[in-house]
Amino acid sequence: MTKAKLSAAVACVLLGSLVPFTGMLDGYPILAGQAIRYTIGAVALLLYLRLQLKMPSWRDLPGLFGVVGAGMIGFSAAILISQRYATAGFVAAVVGSSPLVFAVLVPALAGKLPNLRVLTGAILVVIGVLVLTGGGSWHGPGLVIALLALAGDIAFTLAGVGVVRRIGAASASTWACIGAAVGTSVITTFQSEWALPTWRQSIALVILGTLVTAVAFVLWHTGVSVLGADRAGVLTGLMPLSGLGVAVIIGAQTLTVNAFMGAVVVAAGCAAGLSGNRERTLPLTPAQQHGGGLA
Repeated sequence: MTKAKLSAAVACVLLGSLVPFTGMLDGYPILAGQAIRYTIGAVALLLYLRLQLKMPSWRDLPGLFGVVGAGMIGFSAAILISQRYATAGFVAAVVGSSPLVFAVLVPALAGKLPNLRVLTGAILVVIGVLVLTGGGSWHGPGLVIALLALAGDIAFTLAGVGVVRRIGAASASTWACIGAAVGTSVITTFQSEWALPTWRQSIALVILGTLVTAVAFVLWHTGVSVLGADRAGVLTGLMPLSGLGVAVIIGAQTLTVNAFMGAVVVAAGCAAGLSGNRERTLPLTPAQQHGGGLA
């Protein structure tokens, strides 16, 4: 259980730290960058698996389509478009409410009431994220598009639960990266946006493809398979937290009192949501036990 908590936490920290690396891609075609990132992620995972990739069954396809279509391509598109109509703080606040959605939706789908500790932790995390981001503002369709980004974020986790249970976190993440790489490559080709990256952009793409995609995806799905999506969802509050930490370290942002207080509340929420022990929602299969994490 402790290993699962650590896996999910590290995944969220890695995902939250992508901000400075995406900044290194300024001026590079966005979709082309996503296509290269997911291709690198797929190759890295195939090498890790030594090409022993488990094949998904027909019943896994809807879940994979949900992860790729809504959770990866759809989420990225919604994040990019939403910032035309809303501040980054507002989008971060909306997406940052995902712990509360997980805490209520996951048990509801199972016909159960929310776990009180998880619900309390999720509420604290959402409050902390609001304080941390400052709330922000929106106009036009900004709220709707930000909510679509939130839906994509939820879909990335929930749509993949069954696939991970059947073929393991590493294989499921590999197929998701392959699907996202193909999808974004097709769109990029139609838009004629391919461009040769500079050395600086290449370094950013390799880091995004390996650490922020391949490693983070496997660690996240591994943590969810053990903890359950509701408990693991509380840890998504670490993403804006790690983003703030990286921004402060590189000098892109100063640490304000509000940001510090928000970070403290988020940390308290994560601790509350993960306190105590609970039987995992989904039993581990041999595929997850032997292929569920990166060494």
